[in-house]
Amino acid sequence: MPREFLTDEAVEEEIERLQSSPYVKLARREEAIRNRRRQYMYQLRMLEKKGKQLEAEGITLEYLAELGQEDVE
Repeated sequence: MPREFLTDEAVEEEIERLQSSPYVKLARREEAIRNRRRQYMYQLRMLEKKGKQLEAEGITLEYLAELGQEDVE
């Protein structure tokens, strides 16, 4: 069975068709949401690691609150 090769023109036509497809739009939106949630999870993991490090150094929320009050005065 011989394989069909697309011409450059056919490739461009297919790209145009796919770009206007509502299915492509739907999939892109889902992918963007999923990636945004993953980035948020990575950010939370980084903050948790930093919080553990601060706790190991003896820094507490109360200490930070006191520091914040000193800045106001």
